[in-house]
Amino acid sequence: MATSFFLFILSATFSSSILTTVFSFEPAPLQDFCVADPSNLGAVRVNGLACKNPLFVQADDFYYSGLHVAGDTQNSYGFRVSPVSVYQIPGLNTLGISMMRIDYSLWGANPPHTHPRATEILTVLEGTLQVGFITSDPQNRLITKVLQRGDVFVFPVGLVHFQRNMGHTNASAIAALSSQNPGVISITNSIFGSTPPISTEILAQAFGVDSKTVNLLKKKLTHM
Repeated sequence: MATSFFLFILSATFSSSILTTVFSFEPAPLQDFCVADPSNLGAVRVNGLACKNPLFVQADDFYYSGLHVAGDTQNSYGFRVSPVSVYQIPGLNTLGISMMRIDYSLWGANPPHTHPRATEILTVLEGTLQVGFITSDPQNRLITKVLQRGDVFVFPVGLVHFQRNMGHTNASAIAALSSQNPGVISITNSIFGSTPPISTEILAQAFGVDSKTVNLLKKKLTHM
């Protein structure tokens, strides 16, 4: 397989001599695998967790069991995410892929959120889901669709998106993500539940409401 390189050349003339600097970037893994070693906390992290000695790697480093079990959806949102990222399968480290199971109770919703490091592709296993994402400023278009069993939908990296169970039974889905550690930013949690909290005055101005409403939302979030 041919190796691809990105070359960036800077040239400058000093005293009739040419100084050339070449930077190279290799987007593909440079080894078979880099199984995460979370116990090596003192290691320098470049883009992922430190690697375990490959001589000590076992099959279980690439294995996870449990996605056949539905998640507990008895919470205020009525959904549960069961992730399978580098923290569940250490062998995913540096490979740029992960997945998750999402379960929804009747009318349960996975509220607006983003994955800052990954595109998501979701497949409905059971039930009927309304899904959607919002494009960036200034258009802020809502792209939405109702999905049935077997339907697939893509949420582009970094865009705010959501899912909601629209059927008359519980629903479930499997999603793949283009990062071993996609991350998640919940819109409500990040805005109204940050530590330390964002100033009530700033939030009131941003949302065009009074301080009492903002404080009520902050209080409700702490009990969810």
